[in-house]
Amino acid sequence: MPRARALVIYANAFVVGAALMGFEMLGSRYLFPYFGGGIGTWAALISTVLVALTVGYLVGGAIVDRYPSSIVIAIACALAAVYLAVIPPAADPVMSAILESMGDGPVAILLASAVLCLVPLTFLGTFSPVAVRLLVRSTDEVGRVAGLVYGISTFGNVFGVLFTTFTLIPAMGSRAITYLFAAVLGACAVSLFFVRKAEH
Repeated sequence: MPRARALVIYANAFVVGAALMGFEMLGSRYLFPYFGGGIGTWAALISTVLVALTVGYLVGGAIVDRYPSSIVIAIACALAAVYLAVIPPAADPVMSAILESMGDGPVAILLASAVLCLVPLTFLGTFSPVAVRLLVRSTDEVGRVAGLVYGISTFGNVFGVLFTTFTLIPAMGSRAITYLFAAVLGACAVSLFFVRKAEH
């Protein structure tokens, strides 16, 4: 059973990593009609993702020291899924309001990127430090486990970028893909909840 729980967490590291970077690529589709596809838009998106990951790593690491349970990342995945599910109907009026009130300058683009990506990706950023804490059984394996978790997550990032860009976007609309990511993250939350039940 401990081995099965570990496999579930590692599998989720890949899936969460894929959804995280897949949504970054998808975020460009929400921003481009309002703020264009120039380097400024990509700079805002990338900066927002990096800030979200930074906050997620810090918060996830702090929380798991107090509550070392997979329920922490189950809740984070569930909240990210809910946020993504709200984006399709809300994105157009929110982007329009930002454009009309602030124009299309750097501050407006950063705000639009933050509204779109900061909250869900911060939740997803909590995954890796929590997963490392849950998987480590002794100090002798901290480096190996941390490397494995971040390696699998980063491989998921690469897969998410390529699969979203070259497969999902040509085949589906942005809103349908967003709902798909929300459903996938919801499934991750359920699997991590059952891992938590197996811990007791």
